[in-house]
Amino acid sequence: MIHSVLKASRFLNPRRETLGLTIAVSDCVYRFAFSSMKEINCKVDSSSCTLAPNREPCITDSLSVSGNCTTSSTSVKSTPEIEKKYVHHVYDAIAPHFSATRFAKWPKVAAFLSSLPLGSIVFDAGCGNGKYLGLNQDCFFIGCDISPSLIKICSDREHEVLVADAVNLPYRTGFGDVAISIAVLHHLSTENRRRKAIEELVRVVKKGGLVLITVWAVEQEDSKLITKWTPLNEKYVDEWVGPGSPRTRAPSSSSLESIPESEVSRSGEHMEVCNEPHVSRDLEEEKNIKNQQEYFVPWHLPYHRAEISGASAEALAAGLATKDDNKGAVVYNRYYHVFSEGELESLTTGINNARIVDQFFDKSNWCIILEKTV
Repeated sequence: MIHSVLKASRFLNPRRETLGLTIAVSDCVYRFAFSSMKEINCKVDSSSCTLAPNREPCITDSLSVSGNCTTSSTSVKSTPEIEKKYVHHVYDAIAPHFSATRFAKWPKVAAFLSSLPLGSIVFDAGCGNGKYLGLNQDCFFIGCDISPSLIKICSDREHEVLVADAVNLPYRTGFGDVAISIAVLHHLSTENRRRKAIEELVRVVKKGGLVLITVWAVEQEDSKLITKWTPLNEKYVDEWVGPGSPRTRAPSSSSLESIPESEVSRSGEHMEVCNEPHVSRDLEEEKNIKNQQEYFVPWHLPYHRAEISGASAEALAAGLATKDDNKGAVVYNRYYHVFSEGELESLTTGINNARIVDQFFDKSNWCIILEKTV
């Protein structure tokens, strides 16, 4: 019923700022979306966020429902150390600078959102600085991101947002019309977590609802770009090693923390990083690069930006960032799993209540659109 009220109000006043009634309806929709949400210690105003000592949002465990399958997802929702250190911590530290560089909308994402019916409820999982929130003013957007720093930027822009994890969305099942995940899944470090995130996107939309997902591709249009990334030395099929990982495996011969300092071949042999632009790699290494999907991608935070917060000083002291005096920047490494052709589609194979209605390659990204069928 509330969705019908929202649509009716938008027919009368498409722009919600033009009439107080529409704003009230929007607030009502927001509260309805969370009426059966899992308990989280965070409010929409990120300045009021309550975080656990490890800086992770406190979200209770639940069951994952996909089609006719009900699976316990406790281990999948436990954040591996590599994501805490090289995704969550990094984006909190670089948020203002990252946001300043993220303003252009991808044409196909913008076209998708602009084509949505009047009054559609859109969930943006991993909304970043909120550049897509409110793009279509005839729709109602609710965004979430794991980074409190990015959520504060969105909140300051008066978007409806909260801190939440992509693998454990706090929205009611079947409430939204659309869910989007733009450049998020490649930051999840296991196949199970990537699949769980897709299941969550499908769960929160109603029957006939659409889900748009984009991820970085192995097949980069600028092949030279990959040479600037640091390949990880070891890929774990199930889970990553770390104190906070759901599953503990035998210790690796080299720690994750040592990886940013050197590039490592598939054979495990460490090689010095060469900064000379014209030094060619041998053929074997080139083959390894083509087969590699796990990377650290650097983010150069200018010194004058790094001085804004003490986060960079803490990261340098903890060995989670390095200084590049030549570029005048603190260098953070972000974890990425880049997707090969067909991999994103294959993750949806076991999701019985959704079907692929479109798939395409756009600006070095693999993209799919799903429709919820049940």
